[in-house]
Amino acid sequence: MSGKTIFFLLFHRFSLTLHANTHQRLMFITKWLAALGRYIILMGRTFSRPERFRMFWKQYVKEMLQLGVNSIGIVLLISFFIGAVICIQMKLNIQSPWMPRWVSGYTTREIMLLEFSSSIMCLILAGKVGSNIASELGTMRVTQQIDALEIMGVNSASYLILPKIMGMITMMPFLVIFSSAMGILGAYATAYIGHVLSPDDLTLGLQHDFNPWFVWMSIIKSLFFAFIISSVSSFFGYNVEGGSVEVGKASTTAVVNSSVLILCSDVFLTQLLS
Repeated sequence: MSGKTIFFLLFHRFSLTLHANTHQRLMFITKWLAALGRYIILMGRTFSRPERFRMFWKQYVKEMLQLGVNSIGIVLLISFFIGAVICIQMKLNIQSPWMPRWVSGYTTREIMLLEFSSSIMCLILAGKVGSNIASELGTMRVTQQIDALEIMGVNSASYLILPKIMGMITMMPFLVIFSSAMGILGAYATAYIGHVLSPDDLTLGLQHDFNPWFVWMSIIKSLFFAFIISSVSSFFGYNVEGGSVEVGKASTTAVVNSSVLILCSDVFLTQLLS
């Protein structure tokens, strides 16, 4: 076999591989754009005027209790221990004779306010709340309850999804505030119970160079994250096709996509609000 033949075969194989990869990329982009279009259309149907405000208010209060109030326990538990762990780690690994003794309290406050209570806590809630929303709507879809609402002339998207989004957006700032307060309480537990550092040093660090805007920045970020969690999870649950297996897959997909979008938007929001 001559050298030209070998070169031609290698070039032909490379061309086929390149063509296949390009086709896969185009299919992925097309699929992503189609999903984005369906999401925008669904949100357009969702944010329409409720047909009966009394029923909307009833569903709104129900979703606040189910998505927000029922999540307070896990938020307080995780925030307490994370605040304690952050304080211990800062004291043992960063504190030195060349640094002020209030550094541990200062870094604990900054971490809790800037990232954990708003971003990391929303990632945790994406797993709890997002899977709940996706599985609930997915079950309603496969059992044809949503089809029944459509037959009765009810805007099922607005009736089912809008209360979830509004309820989640309403409760998320309170969850962020509770998380920050419980994280600081956990830091005080390490001071009073664990005797890792003195309470006076911790208090001095928590009060040092406090910027109130950081609290508002966490709340603003959490509002965006609450919308992402509720709307993306509703989208995947609402558009389920198949049976119970597809409902489980939709729940997993909703959590993954919500988490990725939260992380991506966190970068832009932090740059924008800082």
